[in-house]
Amino acid sequence: MTALALRARQTVAGRPLVSLAVLALVVIALAVALFAARDRADATMVSVRITPTKAAQLIDATSGAKANDFQAIGDRAKVINAALPFVGGPLHAARPFAVSGSDVDQRRALLCMTQAVYYEAGFEPVEGRRAVAQVILNRMRHPAFPKSVCGVVYQGSGTGVCQFTFVCDGALYRAPARDAWIKAEEIARQALGGYVETAVGEATHYHANYVAPRWAPLLAKVAQIGQHIFYRWPGAWGQPAAFTGRYIGEPRDPLSMRPAKSVAQPLTNDAVAVVTGPITDGTILKRAPEDVGGLLDTSKGWTLHIPGPDENPAATRLIAAQEKKPEAQIDTGGPAAIVASR
Repeated sequence: MTALALRARQTVAGRPLVSLAVLALVVIALAVALFAARDRADATMVSVRITPTKAAQLIDATSGAKANDFQAIGDRAKVINAALPFVGGPLHAARPFAVSGSDVDQRRALLCMTQAVYYEAGFEPVEGRRAVAQVILNRMRHPAFPKSVCGVVYQGSGTGVCQFTFVCDGALYRAPARDAWIKAEEIARQALGGYVETAVGEATHYHANYVAPRWAPLLAKVAQIGQHIFYRWPGAWGQPAAFTGRYIGEPRDPLSMRPAKSVAQPLTNDAVAVVTGPITDGTILKRAPEDVGGLLDTSKGWTLHIPGPDENPAATRLIAAQEKKPEAQIDTGGPAAIVASR
């Protein structure tokens, strides 16, 4: 074999060895890059542990009267909200939740979740409605909140300062739009059956984009869907390891958790039972056949309806007399409630 032939043979034979060596180097480089990327991701996840004092301050700032302490409303609020950056790092999808307990527990949970989805986001994009349901489940698993679905939804109702506006503003006594209610119930049923809305991760708070609550910069802004901006707790409280709360069922009837009617709804004597759609409270109660005092035959789809001033001419005249205003000056509608933070 000539020297030229030998050199050619060595070159051909060496190519696989060279290719394997190059491939090995590429694999090693990729592995190093992946580990570095993971380390960077882990670095974003590493968070300052929340001390009990800091935790108490955060709870105080995002609940009670302070929850509705705004920097601004309207267009100015939208500018402030847009200026607040989204937090970096990955969004961690919550674990699926499947409601358990007795039939009563399940029906109560379904009602409370449906109410929250409908009254909070009934006409938002479907993803936004699912996100509200996810926030409720995230709260239920977090140490800062009650451990039942209805407990989360009705938190604060006994104090008159509710975590969810619709509980305290009289919305529960207004008949819902049937189609939107049915869709809300479908979304609630899916959320209680294991559906996870990943777009908001472990979010526990949200507010409408036309208000700028003072607590927003204290939390981590994670997403915006429709008109709602979603947040999670900062630090360790916003990481998956914090969501360890166990569901306890629904020990209280949602109807009993509603706040007492305020002066804004004084027409108790005019209360009537009206058919408003597929609303059930999941409660087994003994009641008289004609009972319309709040314990209604929900199997017929009834709910208690308190006619508003715009539905009752006598009430309009009464309010006009009390305020000494002509009836034509009375605003029976008014702007939507500003209170929109959670």
